[in-house]
Amino acid sequence: MKPMTIRSRLSRRDFLKAGAMTVVGAGVAGCAKNPVTGQSQFMLVSEEQEIRMDRQAAPQQLSNDYGTTQDTFLNDYVSGVGRSLADVSHRPQMPYNFHVVNANYVNAYAFPGGTVACTRGILLNVDNEAEMAGLLGHEIGHVNARHTASRMSSQMVIGGLAGIGGAVVGAKYGGAWGTLAGGLGGLGAGLLLASYSRDDERQADALGLEYMTKADYNPEGMVGLMEMLNEQHSREPSALEVMFATHPMSSERLATAKQAVSKQYYGARKYAFYRERYMDNTADLRKLGPAIRDMQDAEKLGGEKKYGPAEEKMDTALGLAPNDYTGLLLMSKILIAQEKYDKALPYAEHAREVYPGEAQAGQVAGVLQLKAKEYDKAYASFEAYDKALPGNPYAGFYKGMAQEGMGRRREAAEEYYAFLKQVNQGEQAQHAYNRLVEWGYVK
Repeated sequence: MKPMTIRSRLSRRDFLKAGAMTVVGAGVAGCAKNPVTGQSQFMLVSEEQEIRMDRQAAPQQLSNDYGTTQDTFLNDYVSGVGRSLADVSHRPQMPYNFHVVNANYVNAYAFPGGTVACTRGILLNVDNEAEMAGLLGHEIGHVNARHTASRMSSQMVIGGLAGIGGAVVGAKYGGAWGTLAGGLGGLGAGLLLASYSRDDERQADALGLEYMTKADYNPEGMVGLMEMLNEQHSREPSALEVMFATHPMSSERLATAKQAVSKQYYGARKYAFYRERYMDNTADLRKLGPAIRDMQDAEKLGGEKKYGPAEEKMDTALGLAPNDYTGLLLMSKILIAQEKYDKALPYAEHAREVYPGEAQAGQVAGVLQLKAKEYDKAYASFEAYDKALPGNPYAGFYKGMAQEGMGRRREAAEEYYAFLKQVNQGEQAQHAYNRLVEWGYVK
Protein backbone atom coordinates (compact mmCIF):
# COMPACT_ATOMS: atom_id res chain seq x y z
CA MET A 1 0.00 0.00 0.00
CA LYS A 2 1.34 3.41 -0.91
CA PRO A 3 2.26 5.38 2.24
CA MET A 4 0.33 8.51 3.08
CA THR A 5 1.91 11.73 1.92
CA ILE A 6 2.21 14.27 4.73
CA ARG A 7 2.54 17.89 3.79
CA SER A 8 5.58 19.49 5.33
CA ARG A 9 3.47 22.12 7.10
CA LEU A 10 -0.19 22.20 8.05
CA SER A 11 -2.12 25.14 9.40
CA ARG A 12 -4.01 24.51 12.63
CA ARG A 13 -7.27 24.97 10.72
CA ASP A 14 -6.23 22.28 8.23
CA PHE A 15 -5.19 20.00 11.06
CA LEU A 16 -8.43 20.39 13.00
CA LYS A 17 -10.43 19.80 9.84
CA ALA A 18 -8.48 16.63 9.12
CA GLY A 19 -8.71 15.49 12.74
CA ALA A 20 -12.47 15.74 13.16
CA MET A 21 -14.00 12.40 14.15
CA THR A 22 -16.11 10.69 11.55
CA VAL A 23 -19.85 10.88 12.10
CA VAL A 24 -22.01 8.03 10.92
CA GLY A 25 -24.19 9.19 8.06
CA ALA A 26 -27.79 9.74 8.90
CA GLY A 27 -29.17 8.37 5.66
CA VAL A 28 -32.48 9.48 4.30
CA ALA A 29 -34.64 11.20 6.89
CA GLY A 30 -38.11 9.83 7.35
CA CYS A 31 -40.20 7.07 8.83
CA ALA A 32 -40.14 3.31 8.47
CA LYS A 33 -42.49 0.52 9.42
CA ASN A 34 -41.45 -1.13 12.65
CA PRO A 35 -41.02 -4.86 11.89
CA VAL A 36 -42.56 -5.83 15.25
CA THR A 37 -45.50 -3.47 15.65
CA GLY A 38 -46.14 -2.72 11.98
CA GLN A 39 -46.55 0.94 12.90
CA SER A 40 -44.74 3.89 11.36
CA GLN A 41 -41.59 4.76 13.30
CA PHE A 42 -39.14 7.66 13.06
CA MET A 43 -35.96 6.08 11.71
CA LEU A 44 -32.79 7.52 10.18
CA VAL A 45 -30.80 4.28 10.22
CA SER A 46 -31.39 1.77 7.46
CA GLU A 47 -31.17 -1.99 7.82
CA GLU A 48 -28.02 -1.92 5.69
CA GLN A 49 -26.47 0.59 8.09
CA GLU A 50 -27.39 -1.58 11.07
CA ILE A 51 -25.58 -4.52 9.49
CA ARG A 52 -22.58 -2.40 8.52
CA MET A 53 -22.19 -0.92 12.01
CA ASP A 54 -22.54 -4.37 13.51
CA ARG A 55 -19.77 -5.75 11.31
CA GLN A 56 -17.49 -2.86 12.21
CA ALA A 57 -18.01 -2.85 15.97
CA ALA A 58 -18.92 -6.40 17.00
CA PRO A 59 -15.52 -8.03 16.29
CA GLN A 60 -13.82 -5.44 18.50
CA GLN A 61 -16.20 -6.10 21.39
CA LEU A 62 -15.94 -9.87 21.06
CA SER A 63 -12.16 -9.54 21.28
CA ASN A 64 -12.47 -7.23 24.26
CA ASP A 65 -14.40 -10.08 25.89
CA TYR A 66 -11.46 -12.43 25.19
CA GLY A 67 -12.90 -13.81 22.00
CA THR A 68 -15.39 -16.52 21.13
CA THR A 69 -14.87 -19.68 23.15
CA GLN A 70 -12.57 -22.30 21.68
CA ASP A 71 -15.10 -24.86 22.88
CA THR A 72 -16.68 -25.18 19.44
CA PHE A 73 -19.09 -27.84 20.74
CA LEU A 74 -20.53 -25.34 23.23
CA ASN A 75 -20.62 -22.48 20.75
CA ASP A 76 -22.34 -24.61 18.12
CA TYR A 77 -24.92 -25.66 20.71
CA VAL A 78 -25.71 -22.08 21.73
CA SER A 79 -25.75 -20.99 18.09
CA GLY A 80 -28.24 -23.74 17.25
CA VAL A 81 -30.62 -22.59 19.96
CA GLY A 82 -30.17 -18.97 18.87
CA ARG A 83 -30.89 -19.77 15.23
CA SER A 84 -34.07 -21.67 16.15
CA LEU A 85 -35.32 -18.49 17.85
CA ALA A 86 -34.16 -16.15 15.08
CA ASP A 87 -35.98 -18.27 12.51
CA VAL A 88 -39.34 -17.57 14.19
CA SER A 89 -38.61 -13.88 14.85
CA HIS A 90 -39.92 -10.84 12.98
CA ARG A 91 -36.63 -10.35 11.10
CA PRO A 92 -35.41 -13.83 10.15
CA GLN A 93 -33.52 -12.33 7.19
CA MET A 94 -30.93 -10.63 9.42
CA PRO A 95 -27.42 -12.21 9.36
CA TYR A 96 -27.57 -13.56 12.91
CA ASN A 97 -24.49 -15.02 14.53
CA PHE A 98 -24.15 -16.22 18.11
CA HIS A 99 -21.11 -16.29 20.35
CA VAL A 100 -20.17 -17.59 23.77
CA VAL A 101 -17.41 -15.19 24.77
CA ASN A 102 -14.66 -15.97 27.26
CA ALA A 103 -15.41 -13.05 29.59
CA ASN A 104 -16.16 -13.93 33.20
CA TYR A 105 -18.63 -11.17 34.02
CA VAL A 106 -22.36 -11.91 33.81
CA ASN A 107 -23.99 -10.42 30.72
CA ALA A 108 -25.43 -10.88 27.25
CA TYR A 109 -25.73 -8.31 24.48
CA ALA A 110 -26.75 -7.84 20.87
CA PHE A 111 -25.50 -5.59 18.09
CA PRO A 112 -28.11 -4.13 15.71
CA GLY A 113 -27.22 -6.34 12.74
CA GLY A 114 -27.79 -9.63 14.56
CA THR A 115 -24.55 -10.40 16.39
CA VAL A 116 -25.53 -11.82 19.78
CA ALA A 117 -23.10 -12.74 22.55
CA CYS A 118 -23.41 -14.23 26.01
CA THR A 119 -20.53 -14.55 28.45
CA ARG A 120 -19.38 -17.81 29.93
CA GLY A 121 -20.02 -16.12 33.28
CA ILE A 122 -23.76 -15.98 32.69
CA LEU A 123 -23.97 -19.50 31.24
CA LEU A 124 -22.54 -20.86 34.48
CA ASN A 125 -25.56 -19.45 36.28
CA VAL A 126 -28.21 -20.60 33.79
CA ASP A 127 -29.98 -23.82 34.82
CA ASN A 128 -31.52 -25.16 31.63
CA GLU A 129 -31.94 -24.64 27.90
CA ALA A 130 -35.27 -22.86 28.29
CA GLU A 131 -33.61 -20.22 30.46
CA MET A 132 -30.89 -19.82 27.86
CA ALA A 133 -33.58 -19.52 25.17
CA GLY A 134 -35.15 -16.74 27.23
CA LEU A 135 -31.79 -14.98 27.41
CA LEU A 136 -31.10 -15.27 23.68
CA GLY A 137 -34.70 -14.50 22.77
CA HIS A 138 -34.53 -11.27 24.74
CA GLU A 139 -31.41 -10.17 22.83
CA ILE A 140 -32.97 -11.15 19.50
CA GLY A 141 -35.94 -9.06 20.58
CA HIS A 142 -33.72 -5.97 20.76
CA VAL A 143 -32.55 -6.64 17.20
CA ASN A 144 -36.07 -7.18 15.90
CA ALA A 145 -37.56 -4.09 17.54
CA ARG A 146 -34.60 -2.04 16.23
CA HIS A 147 -33.98 -0.52 19.64
CA THR A 148 -30.41 0.54 18.90
CA ALA A 149 -31.31 2.04 15.53
CA SER A 150 -34.21 3.95 17.09
CA ARG A 151 -32.02 5.38 19.85
CA MET A 152 -29.36 6.36 17.31
CA SER A 153 -31.93 8.08 15.12
CA SER A 154 -33.03 10.20 18.05
CA GLN A 155 -29.46 11.08 18.94
CA MET A 156 -28.73 12.08 15.35
CA VAL A 157 -31.44 14.68 15.60
CA ILE A 158 -30.32 15.89 19.03
CA GLY A 159 -26.62 16.19 18.44
CA GLY A 160 -25.10 13.87 15.87
CA LEU A 161 -23.05 10.80 16.52
CA ALA A 162 -19.69 12.32 17.42
CA GLY A 163 -17.96 10.05 19.87
CA ILE A 164 -19.13 6.66 18.61
CA GLY A 165 -16.15 5.13 20.36
CA GLY A 166 -16.40 5.04 24.12
CA ALA A 167 -17.29 2.88 27.05
CA VAL A 168 -16.66 -0.78 26.53
CA VAL A 169 -19.44 -3.01 27.76
CA GLY A 170 -16.98 -5.46 29.29
CA ALA A 171 -14.77 -2.89 30.97
CA LYS A 172 -16.50 -3.30 34.30
CA TYR A 173 -13.40 -2.78 36.31
CA GLY A 174 -11.58 0.40 35.37
CA GLY A 175 -8.04 1.48 36.03
CA ALA A 176 -4.77 0.72 34.35
CA TRP A 177 -5.38 -2.99 33.95
CA GLY A 178 -9.09 -2.95 33.10
CA THR A 179 -8.90 -1.36 29.66
CA LEU A 180 -5.09 -1.48 29.48
CA ALA A 181 -4.47 -0.04 26.04
CA GLY A 182 -6.60 3.06 26.11
CA GLY A 183 -9.67 1.66 24.42
CA LEU A 184 -7.91 -0.49 21.84
CA GLY A 185 -10.36 -3.33 22.34
CA GLY A 186 -13.63 -1.42 22.38
CA LEU A 187 -13.92 0.72 19.30
CA GLY A 188 -17.50 1.49 18.42
CA ALA A 189 -19.10 -0.47 21.24
CA GLY A 190 -20.00 2.47 23.45
CA LEU A 191 -22.97 3.81 21.52
CA LEU A 192 -24.19 0.54 20.05
CA LEU A 193 -24.26 -1.20 23.44
CA ALA A 194 -25.49 1.65 25.58
CA SER A 195 -28.16 1.11 28.21
CA TYR A 196 -31.63 0.23 27.00
CA SER A 197 -34.69 2.02 28.33
CA ARG A 198 -37.16 0.23 30.58
CA ASP A 199 -39.70 0.29 27.74
CA ASP A 200 -37.13 -1.36 25.45
CA GLU A 201 -36.48 -4.03 28.08
CA ARG A 202 -40.17 -4.75 28.55
CA GLN A 203 -40.64 -5.12 24.81
CA ALA A 204 -37.57 -7.37 24.50
CA ASP A 205 -38.94 -9.53 27.34
CA ALA A 206 -42.27 -9.87 25.54
CA LEU A 207 -40.56 -10.73 22.26
CA GLY A 208 -38.26 -13.22 23.98
CA LEU A 209 -41.29 -14.99 25.42
CA GLU A 210 -42.96 -15.01 22.02
CA TYR A 211 -39.94 -16.43 20.23
CA MET A 212 -39.07 -19.07 22.83
CA THR A 213 -42.61 -20.45 22.92
CA LYS A 214 -42.79 -20.48 19.12
CA ALA A 215 -39.63 -22.61 19.29
CA ASP A 216 -41.33 -24.95 21.80
CA TYR A 217 -39.55 -23.86 24.99
CA ASN A 218 -41.34 -23.66 28.31
CA PRO A 219 -41.93 -19.94 29.01
CA GLU A 220 -41.21 -20.52 32.68
CA GLY A 221 -37.59 -20.48 31.52
CA MET A 222 -37.81 -16.70 31.13
CA VAL A 223 -39.17 -16.38 34.67
CA GLY A 224 -36.42 -18.63 35.99
CA LEU A 225 -33.79 -16.54 34.22
CA MET A 226 -35.13 -13.29 35.71
CA GLU A 227 -35.37 -14.80 39.17
CA MET A 228 -31.77 -16.02 38.95
CA LEU A 229 -30.52 -12.59 37.87
CA ASN A 230 -32.43 -10.79 40.60
CA GLU A 231 -31.22 -13.23 43.26
CA GLN A 232 -27.63 -12.93 42.09
CA HIS A 233 -27.86 -9.15 42.09
CA SER A 234 -29.34 -9.12 45.61
CA ARG A 235 -26.53 -11.33 46.95
CA GLU A 236 -23.68 -9.57 45.17
CA PRO A 237 -24.68 -6.42 43.26
CA SER A 238 -21.22 -5.88 41.78
CA ALA A 239 -21.33 -9.25 40.02
CA LEU A 240 -24.19 -8.09 37.78
CA GLU A 241 -23.29 -4.42 37.63
CA VAL A 242 -22.78 -4.35 33.88
CA MET A 243 -25.85 -6.37 33.04
CA PHE A 244 -28.14 -4.29 35.22
CA ALA A 245 -26.62 -1.10 33.80
CA THR A 246 -27.21 -2.08 30.17
CA HIS A 247 -30.39 -4.11 30.80
CA PRO A 248 -32.33 -2.33 33.58
CA MET A 249 -34.03 -4.97 35.74
CA SER A 250 -37.02 -4.38 38.00
CA SER A 251 -39.54 -6.29 40.08
CA GLU A 252 -42.13 -5.01 37.59
CA ARG A 253 -40.43 -6.86 34.71
CA LEU A 254 -40.42 -10.09 36.67
CA ALA A 255 -44.09 -9.66 37.65
CA THR A 256 -45.04 -8.90 34.04
CA ALA A 257 -43.26 -12.03 32.82
CA LYS A 258 -45.01 -14.18 35.44
CA GLN A 259 -48.37 -12.75 34.46
CA ALA A 260 -47.73 -13.37 30.75
CA VAL A 261 -46.73 -16.98 31.44
CA SER A 262 -49.78 -17.65 33.60
CA LYS A 263 -52.21 -16.12 31.07
CA GLN A 264 -51.00 -15.50 27.53
CA TYR A 265 -48.62 -18.48 27.46
CA TYR A 266 -50.44 -20.82 29.85
CA GLY A 267 -50.73 -23.55 27.23
CA ALA A 268 -47.02 -23.34 26.40
CA ARG A 269 -46.06 -24.51 29.87
CA LYS A 270 -46.35 -28.04 28.54
CA TYR A 271 -43.11 -27.49 26.63
CA ALA A 272 -39.84 -28.81 28.00
CA PHE A 273 -36.96 -27.07 29.82
CA TYR A 274 -34.32 -29.42 28.37
CA ARG A 275 -32.20 -29.28 31.51
CA GLU A 276 -30.35 -32.53 30.88
CA ARG A 277 -29.42 -31.43 27.37
CA TYR A 278 -28.15 -28.12 28.73
CA MET A 279 -26.05 -29.87 31.36
CA ASP A 280 -24.56 -32.22 28.78
CA ASN A 281 -23.59 -29.40 26.45
CA THR A 282 -22.13 -27.18 29.17
CA ALA A 283 -20.24 -29.94 30.99
CA ASP A 284 -16.77 -28.72 29.99
CA LEU A 285 -17.65 -25.13 30.89
CA ARG A 286 -18.91 -26.19 34.30
CA LYS A 287 -15.66 -28.04 34.93
CA LEU A 288 -13.98 -24.65 34.59
CA GLY A 289 -16.49 -23.17 37.03
CA PRO A 290 -14.21 -23.08 40.11
CA ALA A 291 -11.42 -21.39 38.12
CA ILE A 292 -13.83 -18.89 36.59
CA ARG A 293 -15.21 -17.98 40.02
CA ASP A 294 -11.67 -17.37 41.25
CA MET A 295 -11.13 -15.12 38.23
CA GLN A 296 -14.33 -13.24 39.02
CA ASP A 297 -13.02 -12.68 42.55
CA ALA A 298 -9.69 -11.52 41.15
CA GLU A 299 -11.41 -9.06 38.81
CA LYS A 300 -13.40 -7.66 41.72
CA LEU A 301 -10.23 -7.25 43.79
CA GLY A 302 -8.51 -5.63 40.82
CA GLY A 303 -11.38 -3.19 40.48
CA GLU A 304 -10.76 -2.27 44.12
CA LYS A 305 -7.03 -1.88 43.33
CA LYS A 306 -6.18 -4.76 45.66
CA TYR A 307 -3.72 -6.13 43.16
CA GLY A 308 -1.72 -8.36 45.52
CA PRO A 309 -4.76 -10.41 46.62
CA ALA A 310 -5.99 -10.38 43.00
CA GLU A 311 -2.68 -11.90 41.89
CA GLU A 312 -3.03 -14.61 44.53
CA LYS A 313 -6.54 -15.42 43.30
CA MET A 314 -5.24 -15.66 39.76
CA ASP A 315 -2.48 -18.01 40.89
CA THR A 316 -5.20 -20.28 42.27
CA ALA A 317 -7.30 -19.97 39.12
CA LEU A 318 -4.39 -20.78 36.81
CA GLY A 319 -3.49 -23.72 39.02
CA LEU A 320 -6.92 -25.12 38.14
CA ALA A 321 -6.86 -23.99 34.48
CA PRO A 322 -3.25 -23.32 33.45
CA ASN A 323 -4.05 -22.86 29.76
CA ASP A 324 -7.11 -20.68 30.10
CA TYR A 325 -6.77 -17.77 27.66
CA THR A 326 -8.77 -15.33 29.77
CA GLY A 327 -6.95 -16.31 32.94
CA LEU A 328 -3.53 -15.80 31.36
CA LEU A 329 -4.44 -12.34 30.10
CA LEU A 330 -6.05 -11.34 33.39
CA MET A 331 -2.89 -12.34 35.24
CA SER A 332 -0.82 -10.34 32.77
CA LYS A 333 -3.02 -7.28 33.29
CA ILE A 334 -2.91 -7.55 37.08
CA LEU A 335 0.87 -7.74 36.93
CA ILE A 336 0.93 -4.72 34.63
CA ALA A 337 -1.10 -2.81 37.19
CA GLN A 338 1.68 -3.55 39.69
CA GLU A 339 4.32 -2.50 37.14
CA LYS A 340 5.70 -6.04 37.06
CA TYR A 341 6.17 -5.82 33.32
CA ASP A 342 8.87 -8.46 32.95
CA LYS A 343 6.73 -10.95 34.82
CA ALA A 344 3.60 -10.02 32.86
CA LEU A 345 4.99 -10.59 29.37
CA PRO A 346 5.31 -14.41 29.54
CA TYR A 347 1.63 -14.69 30.46
CA ALA A 348 0.64 -12.61 27.44
CA GLU A 349 2.89 -14.69 25.20
CA HIS A 350 1.47 -17.93 26.62
CA ALA A 351 -2.05 -16.62 25.96
CA ARG A 352 -1.10 -15.92 22.34
CA GLU A 353 0.16 -19.51 22.01
CA VAL A 354 -3.04 -20.88 23.55
CA TYR A 355 -5.36 -18.90 21.27
CA PRO A 356 -3.35 -17.69 18.26
CA GLY A 357 -6.43 -16.58 16.34
CA GLU A 358 -7.57 -14.09 19.00
CA ALA A 359 -6.12 -10.59 18.85
CA GLN A 360 -6.12 -9.34 22.42
CA ALA A 361 -3.06 -11.31 23.52
CA GLY A 362 -1.06 -9.59 20.79
CA GLN A 363 -2.37 -6.26 22.01
CA VAL A 364 -1.26 -6.93 25.59
CA ALA A 365 2.09 -8.31 24.45
CA GLY A 366 2.59 -5.24 22.27
CA VAL A 367 2.03 -2.89 25.20
CA LEU A 368 4.55 -4.83 27.27
CA GLN A 369 7.05 -4.87 24.44
CA LEU A 370 6.77 -1.08 24.20
CA LYS A 371 7.46 -0.90 27.92
CA ALA A 372 10.51 -3.13 27.43
CA LYS A 373 11.65 -0.95 24.50
CA GLU A 374 11.45 -3.97 22.23
CA TYR A 375 10.09 -1.73 19.51
CA ASP A 376 10.47 -4.09 16.57
CA LYS A 377 8.55 -6.83 18.38
CA ALA A 378 5.92 -4.34 19.51
CA TYR A 379 5.43 -3.13 15.96
CA ALA A 380 4.99 -6.72 14.75
CA SER A 381 2.45 -7.38 17.52
CA PHE A 382 0.32 -4.38 16.63
CA GLU A 383 0.66 -5.05 12.92
CA ALA A 384 -0.72 -8.55 13.55
CA TYR A 385 -3.49 -7.08 15.71
CA ASP A 386 -4.39 -4.60 12.97
CA LYS A 387 -4.67 -7.42 10.43
CA ALA A 388 -6.81 -9.50 12.76
CA LEU A 389 -9.11 -6.60 13.70
CA PRO A 390 -8.74 -3.91 11.05
CA GLY A 391 -10.18 -0.46 11.43
CA ASN A 392 -9.21 0.38 15.00
CA PRO A 393 -7.23 3.65 14.94
CA TYR A 394 -5.56 2.89 18.26
CA ALA A 395 -3.59 0.07 16.68
CA GLY A 396 -2.10 2.64 14.33
CA PHE A 397 -1.24 4.89 17.25
CA TYR A 398 0.74 2.14 18.95
CA LYS A 399 2.45 1.26 15.69
CA GLY A 400 3.44 4.91 15.58
CA MET A 401 4.92 4.66 19.07
CA ALA A 402 6.92 1.63 18.00
CA GLN A 403 8.17 3.42 14.89
CA GLU A 404 9.08 6.42 17.02
CA GLY A 405 11.02 4.15 19.36
CA MET A 406 12.97 2.74 16.40
CA GLY A 407 13.86 6.25 15.29
CA ARG A 408 11.65 6.12 12.20
CA ARG A 409 10.19 9.60 12.57
CA ARG A 410 8.61 9.81 9.12
CA GLU A 411 6.80 6.48 9.50
CA ALA A 412 5.71 7.38 13.02
CA ALA A 413 4.35 10.71 11.79
CA GLU A 414 2.29 8.94 9.13
CA GLU A 415 0.76 6.63 11.75
CA TYR A 416 0.03 9.55 14.11
CA TYR A 417 -1.48 11.63 11.33
CA ALA A 418 -3.80 8.79 10.29
CA PHE A 419 -4.75 8.24 13.93
CA LEU A 420 -5.62 11.90 14.47
CA LYS A 421 -7.90 11.90 11.44
CA GLN A 422 -10.15 9.57 13.44
CA VAL A 423 -9.48 10.43 17.09
CA ASN A 424 -8.73 13.90 18.38
CA GLN A 425 -9.25 13.58 22.15
CA GLY A 426 -7.45 11.74 24.93
CA GLU A 427 -3.86 11.14 25.98
CA GLN A 428 -2.96 9.26 22.81
CA ALA A 429 -4.26 12.05 20.59
CA GLN A 430 -2.35 14.61 22.64
CA HIS A 431 0.86 12.59 22.32
CA ALA A 432 0.42 12.21 18.57
CA TYR A 433 -0.40 15.88 18.09
CA ASN A 434 2.55 17.02 20.23
CA ARG A 435 4.94 14.91 18.16
CA LEU A 436 3.61 16.32 14.89
CA VAL A 437 4.08 19.82 16.24
CA GLU A 438 7.56 19.00 17.59
CA TRP A 439 8.61 17.44 14.28
CA GLY A 440 7.29 20.35 12.24
CA TYR A 441 4.32 18.70 10.54
CA VAL A 442 1.84 21.02 12.27
CA LYS A 443 2.56 24.70 12.79
